[in-house]
Amino acid sequence: MNNTVGFVSLGCCKNLVDAERILTLLTVNGYRTAASAEEADLVVINTCGFINPSIDESFETIQEMLDLGKRIIITGCLGKRADFIREHFPSDLICGITGPHSYDEVFSLITQILPPGRKRLICHADAPCPGIKLTPPHYAYLKISEGCSNKCTFCAIPYLRGPMISRNIADVMQEADLLLERGVRELLVVAQDTLDYGRDLNFAPGTYQGRSHETSFMALLDFLSRKDAWIRLHYLYPYPLIRKIIPYLRDSAVVPYLDIPLQHSSPSVLRRMRRPGNTERMLEEILSWKEQIPDLCIRSSFIVGFPGETEEDFQGLLDFIRNARLERVGCFPYSSVWGVQANDLPDQVPPEVRQERHDRFMEVQQEISVQLLREKIGNTLEVIADSYDQEEETLICRTRYDSPEIDGCLYISCAPEEGQSRIGTVFPAKVTGSDEYDLYGEFADQAPV
Repeated sequence: MNNTVGFVSLGCCKNLVDAERILTLLTVNGYRTAASAEEADLVVINTCGFINPSIDESFETIQEMLDLGKRIIITGCLGKRADFIREHFPSDLICGITGPHSYDEVFSLITQILPPGRKRLICHADAPCPGIKLTPPHYAYLKISEGCSNKCTFCAIPYLRGPMISRNIADVMQEADLLLERGVRELLVVAQDTLDYGRDLNFAPGTYQGRSHETSFMALLDFLSRKDAWIRLHYLYPYPLIRKIIPYLRDSAVVPYLDIPLQHSSPSVLRRMRRPGNTERMLEEILSWKEQIPDLCIRSSFIVGFPGETEEDFQGLLDFIRNARLERVGCFPYSSVWGVQANDLPDQVPPEVRQERHDRFMEVQQEISVQLLREKIGNTLEVIADSYDQEEETLICRTRYDSPEIDGCLYISCAPEEGQSRIGTVFPAKVTGSDEYDLYGEFADQAPV
């Protein structure tokens, strides 16, 4: 036995942060990480169980590891449904199941199966933070809270990950500074409900570098806005507080990018979702923000085919996205999810109608995206280089309006030496072309204007 642990992490960036923390805990306690499952003595699967396709992916991964004859520990969101997993996989190779962010519990299970070669072990609270990062060196996710206390009828997060628990602001500030000292050029602030950060702590103060700071989103934003890095904000529940963020997008480290999951535009659908829902006011807000910040990019997500959604509701949603002209949009046909109230709502929309509405929605949004990206041709934009494709001889970059993994890219054709030297750096690029979701460009001498 080599005490080598394999690790598979599925799902969202919050899950990725959990994976980083478990891997850090393993490393500081002398365990080695396998490059592939075949080389591992034990495999940890960090599952996602948010929607049915996520469950399917988790099940496929579990089955793949069992087929390899590997002993496995299952953690993450789907791990909250241990009986459900055991029912589908009654295998003795499954050595333990835990829910999400159960770092010490996962580690304890591992030590029982693969006894460590040392007596004194380090627990999660004493492990370095930041520790191991699974992102490229130049960007990192900064998770400021765990769980969610909202009661959206379509969402299982409160059941899977529990109510919101905020980190003390001093710990978040210290992690941000340490990441920047490591050379991180972009911090992506994430939580299930970012704007509600600190409320569960009654905004209790924390002391960092001799100063007291309220544990609140605005206090954290003010701190981060002064850094020499891109600061990107994700998962902003549509609270009025967003108005206070807008001035920071003009002349600070905070990039002009807001991730606001709106979910729908119909007031009746939003009421059934238990989401805020004044469509006209939301549209007015968006247009006002864009007037104040002309290059503002808004990412959002929508659900179509929600129980009770009529064709009129859906047409209203299409009108909304045409008027709002959101730059980055995801759309999901509604699917039933374990443990949520929407499963029991009347007037369920047939699956084929949900899919048809999804396809129509994406056709409209694609047209909007094509138009918006075409308007950037000829502009010089600040970009960050993520990687280099040797086969295509192409440098893969992102603008300030693109988040990794979920948004588009800007591609620059260049020689390998030039491309490799640019990875992780920020520089100006001139946009020379576009398609439905991506931009194409070339190196520029002048700075963006």
